[in-house]
Amino acid sequence: MLAFLVERLQRCKTVDRLILATTDLPTDDQLADLGVSLGLEVVRGCQQDVLARFALAAASTDAQILVRVTGDCPLLDPDLLAEAIEEFREQSVDYLSNCVPPTYPDGLDVEVFTRDSLQIAQQECSDPVQREHVTPWIRESGQFRLASKFHGQDLSSLRWTVDEPEDLQVIRAVVNHFGGRSDFTWQQVLELQQQQPDLFAANAKFSRNEGASMGEGQKLWRRAKRVIPGGNMLLSKRAEMFLPEQWPAYFSRAKGCRVWDLDGRELIDMSIMGIGTNLLGYGHPEVDAAVAATVAAGNMSTLNCPEEVGLAERLVELHPWAEMARFARSGGEANAIAIRIARAATGRDTVAICGYHGWHDWYLATNLQNASGLEEHLLPGLEPNGVPSALAGTVQPFSFNRLDQLEAVASLHGLAAVKMEVQRTQPPDPGFLEGVRELCSRRGIVLIFDECTSGFRETYGGLHQKYGVEPDMAMFGKALGNGYAITATIGRRAVMEAAQTSFISSTFWTERIGPTAALKTLEVMERERSWERVTVTGLELRQQWQTLADRHGLAITHNGLPALTGFAFQSPRAMEYKTLITQEMLKKGYLAATSCYISLAHTPDVIEPYLEALDGVFGLIAECEAGRSVEELLEGPVCHSGFRRLN
Repeated sequence: MLAFLVERLQRCKTVDRLILATTDLPTDDQLADLGVSLGLEVVRGCQQDVLARFALAAASTDAQILVRVTGDCPLLDPDLLAEAIEEFREQSVDYLSNCVPPTYPDGLDVEVFTRDSLQIAQQECSDPVQREHVTPWIRESGQFRLASKFHGQDLSSLRWTVDEPEDLQVIRAVVNHFGGRSDFTWQQVLELQQQQPDLFAANAKFSRNEGASMGEGQKLWRRAKRVIPGGNMLLSKRAEMFLPEQWPAYFSRAKGCRVWDLDGRELIDMSIMGIGTNLLGYGHPEVDAAVAATVAAGNMSTLNCPEEVGLAERLVELHPWAEMARFARSGGEANAIAIRIARAATGRDTVAICGYHGWHDWYLATNLQNASGLEEHLLPGLEPNGVPSALAGTVQPFSFNRLDQLEAVASLHGLAAVKMEVQRTQPPDPGFLEGVRELCSRRGIVLIFDECTSGFRETYGGLHQKYGVEPDMAMFGKALGNGYAITATIGRRAVMEAAQTSFISSTFWTERIGPTAALKTLEVMERERSWERVTVTGLELRQQWQTLADRHGLAITHNGLPALTGFAFQSPRAMEYKTLITQEMLKKGYLAATSCYISLAHTPDVIEPYLEALDGVFGLIAECEAGRSVEELLEGPVCHSGFRRLN
C-alpha cells in the first residue's frame, strides 16, 4: 500500500521530495527498509509524538512549504495534491487543508503548512493528543492564517481510507477494478462508487475520522475483538459492560487506586478494582517486593515451592474447622476442584447451587435441563453450548433465603454437595444458613461455601465466620493474592482426602508467585486489619451515595457487602443512568459507575473529590427524571447488563 501511494505521489510535479516519517519501533523496521528501497528519505522517531517526527523530517530539508500525507490514504490524488499546494500559495496562508471541515471523501486528506508554523508547534505544543495528530495545535492556537479547500459537493461521508480490514477490502476492490494500475483519478473512483456501490459496502459501518476521536485503548479493543473471541478473557472487563465505544479498555500501569490508560491519562478507580482482586490497593509495595524476590529466585522448577505448605497451614489456622487445602489459580478452577472432591467423597453426582460459581461444565449444566436455570444466578438467556447433554439434571438451583426450595431439591435428589455463596447482594435471613447446615448434616451432603469474592472482606478469613456457620469446604480467591493469581480450596480432612481417589492436577498450580503473594497479603491484612477498614469505608460511601440521592430527589437501593458496595436507581432508565455516570465521571478522571469495590487505597482524600464530581452527575440524572432526555446526553450506546446474582 505504501509503494502504491508513493507511485501516485510521484506523479505530482509540484512536490520536490518525499520523506517517510515512521516510528523507531522494531515492528516498523520492515516499513523503513521498504521506504529506502522505494527511494524515499526515511526519518524515525517516537510512536506517539508524530509532531516530533515531522520536525525531524523538516530538519532534513530546507523546504519552506511542507505537506502532510498519511499512509492510510492510498488513493490520494496527485492532481488534488497539486491543487491544494497551489491554493496555499495563492492565499498566502500558514496552513491549508481539504479536511477541516471535510467535503472530500475520507482518504483524500491533504494538509499544507509553512515550515515556520511546524517549528513553532514543535516548540510550544505540549498536549500529547495534539502532538500525536501533528496539526491541531497549528489550527487551534490562533497564531496562524488558515484556509480550507472545499469541494462543490459534500462527499465527506465516503470512506476511502484504510484503518480497518474492511477498508483494505474496499481499496483492493477499487485497485483490482482498475487492473492494478495507479494512474486513475479520484473522480474515476467516485464514478465507480456511484455505479457499483456494492464494492464499497464493506466499510460503510465506520464513521469518518474515528481514529482521531478514539483513545489507544479503544483502538486496541477493536483490534482485540478481531483476534480474541469476545475481545478478552473476562466478561466483566469487556468495554461494552462499562461504556461502549468510549471505555479506555486497557491500562499501562496501576498503583493504589489509580490506573493509567494507554494514552497516559491518570484515572482514579472508583469501580471494581481489578474485579475485587486488590483489597490492599494496586501494586502494594510489600506484596510486590515479595513477588519480585520470588521471580529473582526462580518461579518454577522440578521441585515444589515451600510457600504452598506455609499457605495451607495459615489458612487452616484461620479456619479451625478445616484441616487440609488445595490450591489453584482461578475461581472457576477452585469451584471445579471442590465439586470433584465432594462427588468423590460422597459417591453421588447431583449438586444444588445458589450463586455464581464459574464457567465450568458442571455449573453451566444447570441450563441443560432448564434454559433459565441460571437466569437468577449468572446471566439471563445463557446458552450451555459445548456442555455435554449427559450432564442434564446433575445441577439443581435454589434461591437464596429459600430453605424450602433446598429441602424440596434434597428430597428429590441424592445430593453430593450444596454449593452456595454466604452473601452477595443481601445478607442471609436469620436461621437460613443454620438450616442449610442442618439439612446437609442430616443427609450426609457436603456443604461448600464459595468465598472467592466474599472472603477477607468483613472478617480475617471467610464471611461464614461472621455468621458462625461452618461448612465442610470453602474456596477463597480474588483478595487472597492482592492481584496475583492464587485460589484456595480448604476443607475437612474426611472430605478433602477424597481428592486422592480422583485426578486433580495442573502444572501451573505449582508456580511460586501465587502462594508467595498470598502469604504476604495475609500478613499485611492482619497488621492493617484491612477487613475492618474497608467495611467502614464502604458503609460511609454507601451513606454518602444516599445523601446525594436524597439531595437530588432520586430513589436508589443499595446492594452487596459494604466492601463490595453498590447502588441502583429505581427507574426504568437505570441502565441509561449507569452509562451516563460512567461517561461523565470518565471525563472527570474517574473509572466509576454504580459499584465500588473498596481497597485500603480508598482514603478520604480520594473519596471526597469523587463525591463532589458525582454530585453534578446526580444533578443531570435528576433533570432526566424531571423530563430531560437522557438519550441526548449519552454520547454512545448504553452499557450492557452484567451478572445478575441470585442473592
